[in-house]
Amino acid sequence: MAEVKNKQVVLKDYATGFPKESDMDIVEGTISLKLPEGSKEVLLKNLYLSCDPYMQMLMSKIEGLEGFGTYSPGSPLTGYGVAKVLESGHLDYKKGDLVWGFTKWEEYSLVPSSQILFKIEHTDVPLSYYIGILGIPGMTAYAGFFEVGLPKKGERVFVSAASGAVGQLVGQFAKFTGCYVVGSAGSKDKVDLLKNKLGFDDAFNYKEEPDLNAALKRYFPEGIDIYFENVGGKTLDAVLLNMRVHGRIVVCGMVSQYNLAHPEGVTNLANLIFKRIRMQGFGVADYYQLYPKFLEYVVPKIKEGKIVYVEDIVEGLEKAPPALIGLFSGRNVGKQVIVLARE
Repeated sequence: MAEVKNKQVVLKDYATGFPKESDMDIVEGTISLKLPEGSKEVLLKNLYLSCDPYMQMLMSKIEGLEGFGTYSPGSPLTGYGVAKVLESGHLDYKKGDLVWGFTKWEEYSLVPSSQILFKIEHTDVPLSYYIGILGIPGMTAYAGFFEVGLPKKGERVFVSAASGAVGQLVGQFAKFTGCYVVGSAGSKDKVDLLKNKLGFDDAFNYKEEPDLNAALKRYFPEGIDIYFENVGGKTLDAVLLNMRVHGRIVVCGMVSQYNLAHPEGVTNLANLIFKRIRMQGFGVADYYQLYPKFLEYVVPKIKEGKIVYVEDIVEGLEKAPPALIGLFSGRNVGKQVIVLARE
């Protein structure tokens, strides 16, 4: 059987506090490019890997994450990726198929077919889009905004972490729906991106706002109908004071809280009662059945140039640890992508 070298990113040990590059190692193993006799698994050549904020939780020992599949020291990190099928023991996949789903942070992976989410049909768009706008971030933005947020034309929408992989799309979906949308981000460059390239009505740098409540009153004098929540903490607390009656808070992430030893409390929850606000968390896996409908909505907009998607691309598995750590401090601009191979 043909054995090839297989570079991997492995977790050295569980992170304490915010993960560091030193919590990971680049190691070189080997893998056979022939399936074991009778195997129903699929052998993949990984092309693009996704860096996602939730991964910082899986690098730490945090209670309650059992369903998310926490990482194990000494084993490769796992995450979403785009890959090419080299060999398949499953009837749904054949050699040469392009797929996206759950894979390992390594050059080649042997995975159960259940970890492949979808076969890639539209190859006239960049393949990297399948870990971004046409993958989990896109589906997350679509399901969260439309299915949970239930927007109506003319409503006022606030998006935190708005220049990120999900936030940049929520803002554009809001504009397509006829909403007024404001985003927050952590640098002048990101604020400029939101206003000048992504079509947000306005945006602000939360680091320059000592009073978030006052800032939100400035941008939303009549209040917020939909808040797409990506950060938690002080931002959520300020938003609660500025929601409109029957507003909706779509809880996608709380990146500011994941690795704090003592997560910040939220003190303004009584507004949920006073203003009859619906605050709902969601997981994108509950909405995979909408993927064909999502593609019908978004692919024509990509081809017609009506939607913008910003990627932050690094080349090579060696660049993966710093790219992942940079995500947690907001160093990336747009969707963080790791390229292992173009084909």
